[in-house]
Amino acid sequence: MSPACVLVGLMGAGKTTVGTALAARLGVEFRDTDHDVEAVAGKPVQEIFIDEGEDHFRALERQAVAAALAGFDGVLALGGGAVLSEETRAALAGHTVVFLSVELSDAVKRVGLGAGRPLLAINPRATLRHLMKERAPLYQQVATHVVVTDDREPDEVTDEVLSLLKR
Repeated sequence: MSPACVLVGLMGAGKTTVGTALAARLGVEFRDTDHDVEAVAGKPVQEIFIDEGEDHFRALERQAVAAALAGFDGVLALGGGAVLSEETRAALAGHTVVFLSVELSDAVKRVGLGAGRPLLAINPRATLRHLMKERAPLYQQVATHVVVTDDREPDEVTDEVLSLLKR
């Protein structure tokens, strides 16, 4: 069993929105590894960061991604930082991975100024810029396809992802 498609990208790229629409159109389930982590921890991601720290969250995230890659056949969205793990990047090899690319201005519009996003608690714009610079090469490394989401409606992005999956 393997996901129909794995979506990666920075927060605000549209992984949940596009993933949900894509799953509906493919007739499969949608799953978000951040939600899997929250279910295991019994609390929201933000509280995990505050109570146990980022390292603990990342360990839970690696476990959630590995389990989903091995036992889920729908559309899977990974948390924005999941690709920081070498183990996760290696596990993505052989899967259809779509990098939903977003530029800073669109990401800021979509995520707002960090409400509920632990990594954006201080200086969201500068932090997003740093995260983009740090993670973009990793998203590129694992991606089978890259889809630009800037200034596009979710249905338009979903259509493009669908057409790439049919190739």
